[in-house]
Amino acid sequence: MTRSERNSATSDAPASAYAGKRVHLIGVAGSGMRALARQLLDLGAIVSGSDSVPSATLEKLSARGAAVHVGQQAENLPEELDLVVYSAAIREANPELLAARKRGCEVLKYSQMLGRLMSQRCGIAVAGTHGKSTTTAMVAYALSTAGRDPSFIVGATVPQLGGPSGVGAGPHFVAEACEYDRSFLNLSPSLAAILNIEEDHPDCYPDLDSVIEAFRAFAAKVPPHGVLVANGEQRETAEATAEAACEVQTFGLRPDCRWSAGRLSCEAGRYSFDVLFRGRRFCRVCLQVAGLHQVYNALAAAGLLHHGGLGPEEISRALGGFLGVHRRMTVRAECSGIVVMDDYAHHPTEVQTTLRAIADRYGPERLWCVFQPHQHSRTRFLLKDFARSFGVADKVILPDIYFVRDSEREKEHICSADLVAQIRL
Repeated sequence: MTRSERNSATSDAPASAYAGKRVHLIGVAGSGMRALARQLLDLGAIVSGSDSVPSATLEKLSARGAAVHVGQQAENLPEELDLVVYSAAIREANPELLAARKRGCEVLKYSQMLGRLMSQRCGIAVAGTHGKSTTTAMVAYALSTAGRDPSFIVGATVPQLGGPSGVGAGPHFVAEACEYDRSFLNLSPSLAAILNIEEDHPDCYPDLDSVIEAFRAFAAKVPPHGVLVANGEQRETAEATAEAACEVQTFGLRPDCRWSAGRLSCEAGRYSFDVLFRGRRFCRVCLQVAGLHQVYNALAAAGLLHHGGLGPEEISRALGGFLGVHRRMTVRAECSGIVVMDDYAHHPTEVQTTLRAIADRYGPERLWCVFQPHQHSRTRFLLKDFARSFGVADKVILPDIYFVRDSEREKEHICSADLVAQIRL
């Protein structure tokens, strides 16, 4: 299948399939689930859902027409129901999930539903331990500004696209491909990226080898006529893509990468560079988003967009106009020379990378970091790495660990005070 054939996939099937369907989402306020809820509403589905606590997300979904519930109980399921979708954080003992199975409803995981939607289009999936949301948003934004009108689901709000999801008439379906619980194995994209691979999600993966094996299985999902754009500077990524059936194109700052950067310059933390394809100048990009890590994200996006049908000028213009996603170095307030920022960084590499990008962008006299660890098992598993990740910060404040997806027993093994003690060593 040629590039033009990949980009002429049918685009009207999803709307006809879900218009008028009654879909209930369990864990609807989660980052991917809320994007899915918005997309289903846009496709004409009758959407209901629940989550464990009140939130602004539930209020926004309600305002868009979804029937949402706080708390999860069997009574939340509508009498008439075509499909139930649940997030990866939902346990099998969830009362709504049990009731749906008892009633004989069709039940899908979030990732299975995402795969079903993607199967109707030319799927573009972005995987990796870090950078998925931003790179997915870059690709969706570029296709949108180039008039390709894609459908997309991002695990974060994209202000320039009006939210975390959208339904378009074009052939492309762009989605974030999460490795948690091996969710991305439910996707079958024509184009894909693996941005990087590191240890994470210890509740799913006992060691790095098991993470690599999952990414190897993801790479195998890309068909022979597809293209996989992969980090060319990592041993782990090379191992994961070595046996892929499709063409693999590497990206990175090394000159031997298929997609690389030349004439790299930095001003106030924001980079400008030539995108090089096979060593030749493809286009020049001047990023608005700060940090060297964004150069890697942009190179991966450029590779995907090239094979998705965009030309050099379209890619240059879009990547240069991209302003980022919500909760990625998002400025919340500025007063008397103090800048307050919000970021979702929850892995040691992300914390370190974000703090460095902030320091480069603002050159602050003092940099304070208030970090809430996300998940007890991750904090315990990566404790020493977390302790080393705050080197750029002058002061670090640690509230209690955010409890999600772990057992009550896991909470007994570690607390924020343990991380404080490790930092002070």
